[in-house]
Amino acid sequence: MLENIREAFDGIRSHKLRSALTMLGIIIGIASIIAISSTIMGTNEQIKQNLVGSGSNVVTVRLYQGDYPFESAWSTLPEYIPPLDSDTLDEIRNVKEVASAAFYAQRDAYGQIRSGSKSLSAGTIYGVDRTFLSVYGFTIRAGRGFTDSDTDQFRKVALIDETVSATLFSGANPVGETIDICGEPYVVIGEFTRASDFRPTVTTLEEYFTYNTSSGGKVLIPFSTWPVLFRYDEPRSLVIRAVDTDSMTAAGRKAEEILNGTIQKENPEVRYKSEDLLEQAKNLQELSSATNRQLILVAGISLVVGGIGVMNIMLVSVTERTPEIGLKKALGARRRRISAQFLIEAGVLTCLGGILGVLVGIGLAYGISKMSGVPIFISWYIIAATVVFSFVIGMVFGAIPAYRAARLDPIEALRHE
Repeated sequence: MLENIREAFDGIRSHKLRSALTMLGIIIGIASIIAISSTIMGTNEQIKQNLVGSGSNVVTVRLYQGDYPFESAWSTLPEYIPPLDSDTLDEIRNVKEVASAAFYAQRDAYGQIRSGSKSLSAGTIYGVDRTFLSVYGFTIRAGRGFTDSDTDQFRKVALIDETVSATLFSGANPVGETIDICGEPYVVIGEFTRASDFRPTVTTLEEYFTYNTSSGGKVLIPFSTWPVLFRYDEPRSLVIRAVDTDSMTAAGRKAEEILNGTIQKENPEVRYKSEDLLEQAKNLQELSSATNRQLILVAGISLVVGGIGVMNIMLVSVTERTPEIGLKKALGARRRRISAQFLIEAGVLTCLGGILGVLVGIGLAYGISKMSGVPIFISWYIIAATVVFSFVIGMVFGAIPAYRAARLDPIEALRHE
């Protein structure tokens, strides 16, 4: 084996230009596959992060009526939907894919959040507990968060986000100020923001509307004061933080099963459903990858062309080395030995082409990324697989020349000029 490999390298060195031209098809094919696959994986990761958020791993589960979220403001609460209790929340928290969870109530507010003469044209009011911020991925920017005493003593206090602060207080410190929520005064005790600095990469108008469906301000109040503004026993939603991004789908599905188990009457129209952003990301990834898979197929054609080139040059090599083959056979070399020599030579030739193709492909991928801004992801698994595949191509297309060399008659081979 080692002797065959050494002879293969000797043959490549003795015909450098011919070997380089033979490897060119393999190099182009492998480089194309590496560049395209790296771009595909980078784009898919960007789609996933844009929808899911960098490391947020948050899934929401809401009550749906048909295909739309249940709107407490316009709908009568079905009697068979009981309030969600702490036992249900504990059961959800015990799911292995769930890191943390919290219940919350939610209402859209249009012009119902005011401070003096200023009002918020669009926003959302949340009734939450003290764990909501950490589960959802928010952090306190100024002031303080909710405490157990805020909930137990039914204090009318509120947390606002940067949008509400900028709209109602023009960037001034809002802590200690009073805002009017649906006609009730609430004291602002803090301002919150996202714990992560992640911002999605938006390149099209469609992506803008995808990522900006909830651009209004947010106001959080203790859930114990929710009945002061709205009705008692309104259905609450669930927010869960999965242990990792890949567990989001399973965590959401298991949580919705638990919540649907609390419904006292079977009704397919009114069900809890998880808003699975990870599944949306996968759908977009499949859409973006469909065309790219066709590009990989086209790039694979150049590998076939390169393989035919290898077969052609190996046939020429058999013709050139016919006397050498005859001499080896006369000295007792078996057909298997002759065949292995040419197979390994073809494999080494294409394997070298594969390695060079990987290097060119990585450089090409980084060049595309720099020029177009498209992210890339280099997979060492794909690199190893393409190098092995290039070696296999050499073995496959070198089979016919190896067979022809092994079948040569030693006497006729020695007479060959």
